[in-house]
Amino acid sequence: SGLSWDPHSRAVEQVHLRCTEGSLEWMYPARALRVVLEPNLASAQHTTVCIKPASDFQGASIYVERAGQLHLVVSEAEGARAHHVSCFSAHTPQRVALFLQASPQRDISRRTASFQYELLSNQGAAGPDIKKMALVEAMCRPCDNVELLMAICSSDFVVKGSIQNVSHDSENHMSQVDVSVQKVYRQKNQIFQQEEGSGEWRGPIRTLLQCRVKKGGGDFLFTGNEHFGEAWLGCAPRFKDFMLVYRAARERGANPCEF
Repeated sequence: SGLSWDPHSRAVEQVHLRCTEGSLEWMYPARALRVVLEPNLASAQHTTVCIKPASDFQGASIYVERAGQLHLVVSEAEGARAHHVSCFSAHTPQRVALFLQASPQRDISRRTASFQYELLSNQGAAGPDIKKMALVEAMCRPCDNVELLMAICSSDFVVKGSIQNVSHDSENHMSQVDVSVQKVYRQKNQIFQQEEGSGEWRGPIRTLLQCRVKKGGGDFLFTGNEHFGEAWLGCAPRFKDFMLVYRAARERGANPCEF
């Protein structure tokens, strides 16, 4: 909180964040805050940083430090835009510094500059917004057998279900697949939840509009990763096709993990 700082000091408060994803909440922003993203994973090569301001973001602007210069990433005006994600390449993979500059205020009414961040290691993720980040997951092509077998081991979510509805958002270049879930094998967070009335499990999965996802019958195995609390589609074969691939791999001892 900016209220806890000495009002006569001109020092910049420094915060070191050691996780590859997380969030920061700066209440009553005052002067400036330097945030160093410094993950503990020494071997990780995080080439892209993505930031998503909270819907009520106000009171500051976010800059990234590059070669001693500050480059604007999120202005206070942009922060209020829902689903606005800013992504930029990290010049030094082990250490990224953000600079939050508080906006001048005439009163001490409560303002909160809060955002979520993710460090991505995929080269294809570098880009100006979440549409490019989504390309890491949604390649608009069927996964081959090796990718499929790895997807069940490494994905943030793995669920069996059917497509209930597909809606398209042309403005944000996204499609949403509403899934009726039969079984949740794994999920990182509670995106797929049980409805109180019907008792059925449901959840939304996002993908790119250019993938032209259509509603199809039958059961699928949906896999993918989460970004900023949203599920993004990865491999999604028909369930019966997946089981044929998995059983064949298991007989050969070629399955990378147990399903």
